[in-house]
Amino acid sequence: MSHKIIDGQAQAKAITVEVQSRVKALNELGWLPHLVSIDVGDNPASAVYIRNQQRACERVGIAFENRHYPGDISQLEMMAVIQALNVDPRVTGIVLQRPVPPHLNLDALQNAIHPTKDVEGMNPTNIGNIVYGQPKLGPCTSLASVALLKSTGLTLQGLEVIVVGHSEIVGKPIALLLMEDLATVTICHHGTRNLSAHTRRADALFVAVGKPGLITGEMVKPGAAVIDIGINQITVDGSNGEKKSKIVGDVDFDSVHEIAGWITPVPGGVGPMTVAMLLRNTVLAVDYQKQQYEKNMQH
Repeated sequence: MSHKIIDGQAQAKAITVEVQSRVKALNELGWLPHLVSIDVGDNPASAVYIRNQQRACERVGIAFENRHYPGDISQLEMMAVIQALNVDPRVTGIVLQRPVPPHLNLDALQNAIHPTKDVEGMNPTNIGNIVYGQPKLGPCTSLASVALLKSTGLTLQGLEVIVVGHSEIVGKPIALLLMEDLATVTICHHGTRNLSAHTRRADALFVAVGKPGLITGEMVKPGAAVIDIGINQITVDGSNGEKKSKIVGDVDFDSVHEIAGWITPVPGGVGPMTVAMLLRNTVLAVDYQKQQYEKNMQH
């Protein structure tokens, strides 16, 4: 069976072009998308994400601003920062970089971001909208993963889907989004007995647990679509015997891509699409704020 690599980069590019034209149209109406990134303390991984987000925003014409706060800032001060951004009409989107220092309550900070400015789609209101089948600003990674499955052309109705990983911002929203399309979804997690008995019956398999090589070829149904959401840094031996680091997913690509009908590579699969979904959410957020403003002007 010829395996097909799902090219996340090419699909992300198409979304970027669409976002670019929407940003232009909003600018002409006097609405300027403006994304503010908040990061706390010093985290090298966050710095990389911020740089990638900034570049992506620049490509489509979204104003991007990073606000850095010291690692010893209090919860109260951080809440005040978020509330100030919520009421600032010039700010249309807010991103809170993770991780935050352990003394801060991440959930409380995330929940404090106003739902219409929550471009990462992590506020309980936005997650709740997915439950009711009305996703407005969904979590970027779950939207990206579902879009990549849809790109295969598989009919979702009746499709047997297994999601490995049950986080609030990836596994659970993926299941909810797919159930809207009448897929039959099973969620597996660390409490699941005999994981491979589940994964082997999946027409579509999503994996998001952060364990390199968790899914191997013998755990996959021939012809299945495999969406690998994991991002893990591992150390491998280089050609000269030196150690070098490598980014891999949760799926053992070499053994699985021989069996699967479709597979996303890591890197180059879900990652670029997640950034594209952040851009799309940023534009959608402006649309919602514009609608709200126009409604208020009528009263």
